[in-house]
Amino acid sequence: MPSLQYPIFGAEIQCPHCRQVIPALILTDTYLCPRHGAFEAKPDTHDLVHLQSERHWRLWEGEWYRQHSHPDGIRFEIHECLDRLYTQGFRATKVIIADRYQELVSAYLESNPIDRTTQRLYGLPVEFSPTGEQEPRWQVINFELEKEPGAPSKYPQFRPF
Repeated sequence: MPSLQYPIFGAEIQCPHCRQVIPALILTDTYLCPRHGAFEAKPDTHDLVHLQSERHWRLWEGEWYRQHSHPDGIRFEIHECLDRLYTQGFRATKVIIADRYQELVSAYLESNPIDRTTQRLYGLPVEFSPTGEQEPRWQVINFELEKEPGAPSKYPQFRPF
């Protein structure tokens, strides 16, 4: 019965912002980070919501993925990932965006006037994922970058938070 005293993600989680292990508050649906404040677990959607900013996260294979409600959020996240990839000595060849964001980002995609079938973001071809019903991970993750080795980077290896 002790597990019923904790929110749906257990007695502790990693803060989605700083990755610090944070405790659950017993008999609530809340986790408390000393740096970022309270996060509420939503048992019906399996979202984790930062109470101050109302940002939502979902968990997939031990990693928190922010769930975007504005096109700038997803575009910024893709841009950051492209920068990290480049500093690691790789370059992206394509971006695959979760199907659930198609309507949100479509106005920001570039089209070639000659070939209107290929849409681009930051110069990369864009595809949209299969639906989340076909592949459940796409209900949580936001995008993937296809990559190939690029020129060696002059920067040290960058590791995400």
